[in-house]
Amino acid sequence: MSDKKVLKPSAAHPITVSPNKARVVVTAGGKVVADSANALTLQEANYPPAQYIPRADVDFALLERTEHSTYCPFKGDASYYSIRTGDGVAENAVWTYEAPHDAVAEIKDHVAFYPSKVDAIEER
Repeated sequence: MSDKKVLKPSAAHPITVSPNKARVVVTAGGKVVADSANALTLQEANYPPAQYIPRADVDFALLERTEHSTYCPFKGDASYYSIRTGDGVAENAVWTYEAPHDAVAEIKDHVAFYPSKVDAIEER
């Protein structure tokens, strides 16, 4: 049994997940890593919104799973991927919650990208 604390979104720490009506395109090393018309925008408290892209819309041939992991009491255990392109490697640039907490269950089978580790995350 896990002793990790599980917290639920509240008025003090709101989290919303909503469909993004725009097409979201992520590029790294000059290559398109993700292109989706089905992204979800997760807005958590005062953090910048994160775009969660369905795994089906991500080029996993460019990704390499790493041993890095983190835990968020609101979302769960996150696993990470690095992006390999001709220009090099963006270490732990992608994260995913493979078994997210119920409050954010919609982000299962989606990945998100650190804006500082990719060329761009564009909403078109």
